[in-house]
Amino acid sequence: MANIKDGASYAPSGEAEQVVAPGEFLIAAAFLDHGHIYGQVNGLCDAGATLKYVYDTDPERLQQFCNTYPGVKVAESFDVILQDPDIRLVCAAAIPCERAAIGIQVMASGKDYFTDKSPFTTLQQLQEAREVASQTGQKYAVYYAERLHNDAAWRAGELIKQGAVGRVLQVLNLAPHRLAKTTRPAWFFDKRCYGGILTDIGSHQVEQFLTYAGCRAATINFSRVANFSHPDRPGLEDFGEMSMTGDNGASFYSRVDWYTPEGLRTWGDGRTFIVGSEGTIELRKYIDVTVAAPASRLFLVNAQGEEMEDCLGNTGFPFFGQLILDCLNRTENAMSQEHAFTAAQLSLQAQALADDSTVNGLH
Repeated sequence: MANIKDGASYAPSGEAEQVVAPGEFLIAAAFLDHGHIYGQVNGLCDAGATLKYVYDTDPERLQQFCNTYPGVKVAESFDVILQDPDIRLVCAAAIPCERAAIGIQVMASGKDYFTDKSPFTTLQQLQEAREVASQTGQKYAVYYAERLHNDAAWRAGELIKQGAVGRVLQVLNLAPHRLAKTTRPAWFFDKRCYGGILTDIGSHQVEQFLTYAGCRAATINFSRVANFSHPDRPGLEDFGEMSMTGDNGASFYSRVDWYTPEGLRTWGDGRTFIVGSEGTIELRKYIDVTVAAPASRLFLVNAQGEEMEDCLGNTGFPFFGQLILDCLNRTENAMSQEHAFTAAQLSLQAQALADDSTVNGLH
């Protein structure tokens, strides 16, 4: 499933530390609307999870999934998964507007939930999920893959924690994606379903900012969305940008778009630029243009000099093992619940600000 030209089916897998024995941590996969479900399952199984069930209403998607994971059982209904006491975590990649309701069902059944991003399409969904997570004590985990399942992005977080660039002053994220218009399902072009480009792709970017800059909250300075080139798809936003200031003063800017040229060997040339008080980091997450593809490279400059680190295949994607242990031990080492919700909240608020400005004719 690791098709580097197609972002919808890009599903990394790698050598990871197995944190549990076979059969010790059982998971299920459901609602296979987005190909990211394969990345979610790969990450967990690489870290030792055991995949027991899959559920979906589409026979073709089910068959493809079963071909990829031989031995998985097809659940006749979603209730089969919810009622199985052995299932600890349910992974899902439903149509975005349906993700919150599914997560609430999962948490109410006494299980933890791991959804593809974006985890919500409205602030009301977020509030409802917050309440149920608080009431049940279950986890509403989010697959913010652009950091969690990318070697260079993960390595950047490690270096920042080690003090390699001092205090982070700004994070700048550029996140172009390939549209692949003819392969997309109808819901992809319906804003009611995907929530807007800042809600969707933008949630990845906000999560990285909060992590790298060590912010717990932020103020939105500016946001904008547009459909520049696809009048035949009026529900599509093909361009978005936003600026924020973190609660510790750190600056954030991100551009997200569906303008990856067809000639690029990967689905997007995602880059991150981090400015610290004592150094800088640049990430070339998926390709080093004209040089290597796939690639996951980090460029560090500080008082010790200049360094290029080829990160591809070197981190083991520790998030997934941490999440498994968090589910077993009821800890929050992989990602706190508040962090996951705050990243979603800020992207939703940026989207709402952009929507208001567009309606009022300011953009």
